[in-house]
Amino acid sequence: MAIGVVLFSLILVLSFVSPIYSLSSNYYDKTCPGAESIVANAVKNAATTDKTVPAALLRMHFHDCFVRGCDASVLLNSKGNNKAEKDGPPNVSLHAFYVIDDAKKGLEAACPGVVSCADILALAARDSVVLSGGPTWDVPKGRKDGRTSKASETTQLPAPVFNISQLQQSFSQRGLSMEDLVALSGGHTLGFSHCSSFASRIRNFNTTQDIDPSMHPSLAASLRGVCPTKNRPKNAGTTMDPSSTTFDNTYYRLILQGKGLFSSDQALLAVPKTKGLVEKFASSHKEFMDAFVKSMIKMSSITGGQEVRKDCRVVN
Repeated sequence: MAIGVVLFSLILVLSFVSPIYSLSSNYYDKTCPGAESIVANAVKNAATTDKTVPAALLRMHFHDCFVRGCDASVLLNSKGNNKAEKDGPPNVSLHAFYVIDDAKKGLEAACPGVVSCADILALAARDSVVLSGGPTWDVPKGRKDGRTSKASETTQLPAPVFNISQLQQSFSQRGLSMEDLVALSGGHTLGFSHCSSFASRIRNFNTTQDIDPSMHPSLAASLRGVCPTKNRPKNAGTTMDPSSTTFDNTYYRLILQGKGLFSSDQALLAVPKTKGLVEKFASSHKEFMDAFVKSMIKMSSITGGQEVRKDCRVVN
């Protein structure tokens, strides 16, 4: 029985992470040697005029990889009766798609039909972390672009209200470990959240408590001010942490103070394994950076596409 469960788990993991083709760091060395610099320039140019771009691209890559693997399905536009991933509820706040379009335009001019949109997004996510003061790494390349994108499948994305067992299940289904979960959650050091993602923590939390008891009272008070029940501005929300354009380990220190924004952030303290990792990353910037790089390479290697799109928004 136990062996059967192990084998089933292994098959489940392999079905997510076994590429039909292999990725390599030097994939474009001969066919498009300038590929990485073309992408990096597109990201840098956009981030110069809009400081929210790096966080947007990193989030876009996560949301791509967690549905059908890292196949750029998140970039496809809805067409006819098919509502695409980007129009699914968790993705309507994704933005900066134009940065990927700009990079693709430059790549198509330099080496037509060679660099996939999935690779562009993986490279752009890395470049976004670097631009924000985070670590760099060699991105394995050779992903293919998917031909299917369904808004209904965005329910597979880990939600901000998830508890630790739901988070663990979501990550393990993709061949990702508890360490990957805690390290990749550190991407929340960048960016902004709308009120809807944490509203359930600051009002009517449950039948006996108005506010989530795991949230620091000063944070709850501040968020209630930012997200009033009446006359709330359309895009009301708050930054993920006070240094929201700097890639650092502040996120973990805030969780230890009860100042994680999402239930899913604070949930990392719920079991000893993940709590120990939060404490480790909070106390060591280097430990976090090293773990994040390792987990990013692992996550971005979940493949699933079939072609190299000419236009990132439509299938060939």
